Amino acid sequence: MKLEVRCNVDNCKYWAKGDQCIADSIFVIGLHGREAANVDETACKTFKERE
Repeated sequence: MKLEVRCNVDNCKYWAKGDQCIADSIFVIGLHGREAANVDETACKTFKERE
């Protein structure tokens, strides 16, 4: 099953045309522990700045 992951952080090395994430895996964390009340309480730890 192919999963579409969208991302608009264009300075990430995994960002591709059309706001596609091309990382092999994605790691998202809760900013305040293991539970989040909304999207603002999460962060993508897969991000690596494009060189």
